[in-house]
Amino acid sequence: MQFLSDNAAPVHPAVWDAMRAADAADAPYDGDAMSAALDARFSALFGTECAVLWTPTGTAANCLALASMVPPFGGIVCHREAHIEVDEGGAPGFFTHGAKLMLADGPGAKLTAHAAAAVIDPIRNDVHQVQPHAIAITQASEYGECYTPDELAALGEFARERGLRFHMDGARFANAVAHLDCTPAEASCSHGIDSLAMGFIKNGGMGAEALIFFDTALADEARRRRKRAGHLSSKGRFLAAQLLAMVEDDLWLANARGANAAAAALGDAAPERLMHPVEANEVFMTLTAAERTVLREQGYQFYDWGAGAARFVAAWNTPIADAQALAARIAAL
Repeated sequence: MQFLSDNAAPVHPAVWDAMRAADAADAPYDGDAMSAALDARFSALFGTECAVLWTPTGTAANCLALASMVPPFGGIVCHREAHIEVDEGGAPGFFTHGAKLMLADGPGAKLTAHAAAAVIDPIRNDVHQVQPHAIAITQASEYGECYTPDELAALGEFARERGLRFHMDGARFANAVAHLDCTPAEASCSHGIDSLAMGFIKNGGMGAEALIFFDTALADEARRRRKRAGHLSSKGRFLAAQLLAMVEDDLWLANARGANAAAAALGDAAPERLMHPVEANEVFMTLTAAERTVLREQGYQFYDWGAGAARFVAAWNTPIADAQALAARIAAL
């Protein structure tokens, strides 16, 4: 049974239906009717004006946003275990033509204003040192922990005080909103966030993410950078169709709730093994190499997480019964 990654999950049938419906002649690139509808649809979702670009990957969404806000000689403050640092192969530096990631500490892979200040404050304001231009956070974090509205408000205030741009990597944004039981805005743009890479691929999409600019003035530069980087698909209507299908009737949120529920069922079975609170759809547990071997021999797929732990990820289509069965296996170890 598959607990390897939500990226391994199938595409939701509604997304396939939307792509088939989009299979008709329309303007190329992002000039089609569905791409043109994105701004209004997502503005309604977040309750504020925004500009939306589709991208084929989360890496592209994050890095196009950062490159639109940070010069090659600037810095981006993030947690040292943020996805842009540990899992994007140097893409932020590539897209920004050299901007530096400035790494901060903090539990649960979450950035705080205090941790960001500890990185920024020792930097002299002269040409010999890289100056910070933005902060970037991941919602939910790399350890599946969610930034609360209060935590986001504190970071937003810090960013404003320091004159920094504020980007959110939302690969599992839907899971965070489902856990927090708040509006999409309360989990993001209500707190001064300039851009959000809102993930859909992990949540039932096929190959499209939404790069949302709450500061709409940034969008034109991002569009030019998207083309230059090779991410302007000539048949963009198929990417736009996926995004529209996922937000129709809040499918994105229903899928996330299903994944979160399966993860919670797994986490509840062995709380003494949990390395982090289960707040989204990822479960990190201490398991010896021998215990992991037993689970794999029983047909379970998951990632090792260092020498003595494992990560299990529930997806939008993970049956609760499967999570409960795995939980029983772990409890019996």
